[in-house]
Amino acid sequence: MPEWITTAEAAELTGYHVKYVRRLVKEGKIAGTKRGGRDWWVDKASVKAYADEMRRLGPAKHNPWRTGARQKATGS
Repeated sequence: MPEWITTAEAAELTGYHVKYVRRLVKEGKIAGTKRGGRDWWVDKASVKAYADEMRRLGPAKHNPWRTGARQKATGS
């Protein structure tokens, strides 16, 4: 059973801005849902997993070729 937290709690947990947490939900990078109108709730485990992965990648998270895009672009 997921533990749901608010975007504000997720931002405090990760150090991200609340707007960035909302964007991650909208892009499908973390699990979330709207509850009670305009309030977003996110799965705590999903947020932690995403933040941990970004810390693990370090500067490599900004490398556009890490996702295999280079192979797709060159046909290799």
